[in-house]
Amino acid sequence: MVVLASKVYVSGDARERTLDGLRGLVTDRLGDLDVTFDVGVRDDEFPSVTVDGPDATVARNLLREEFGEITPHREDGEVYVGTLEHWDDDGFELDVGHGETVRVPAENLDLGQGTPAQIRTRFGLVQHLPLRFVAGDDPRLADEEVDRLYDWSRGNGRVNANSVTRSEARATVNRAGHAQDIVTVERLGLLEQSIVCNPDTDAPGLLSDIGQYMPAELLAVVP
Repeated sequence: MVVLASKVYVSGDARERTLDGLRGLVTDRLGDLDVTFDVGVRDDEFPSVTVDGPDATVARNLLREEFGEITPHREDGEVYVGTLEHWDDDGFELDVGHGETVRVPAENLDLGQGTPAQIRTRFGLVQHLPLRFVAGDDPRLADEEVDRLYDWSRGNGRVNANSVTRSEARATVNRAGHAQDIVTVERLGLLEQSIVCNPDTDAPGLLSDIGQYMPAELLAVVP
């Protein structure tokens, strides 16, 4: 079993759509392998994928590479994934499953000046976003995570959203009449998406226009 590092925190029909989408993603990734799988959700809202068959080991590794894995067994100095649960003046708290959190101190975020709340807003870090960190007595954001976030701030504008699937985010952009103003919708997690703007599209303006159609947290990333 692999516990995926991306939470399912919506309910009702939205939950079913999210799980249907996850089953489709897993089918796409594992379609060429000789395996069967079953998708579930734990009490802590992290989804689990149970895999059986001759290619099960390969399949589990593919899922870990694609989504990251929630595990209670962490070694100092190794990179793991948690989801952004809380932030305050002292840093970020990442949910790592079963009610356990890892606190990344403000001085270990490595994302420039400002309070953790200001950094979160500047880089578009919506709640529940999966983030990579280095485990240890003094956890820090992983170098590859810091590089990814700085790349966001240097590229096209973005609007990051939570509580929405990739297909729902794309449909919302279309409904708001902005299909021509975006490059793509990047999947950051099962319910966390990044709408990448065209070079001449104003990210805060796009956020304002689509916000009325999307009951989600939206944050603009302005290069």
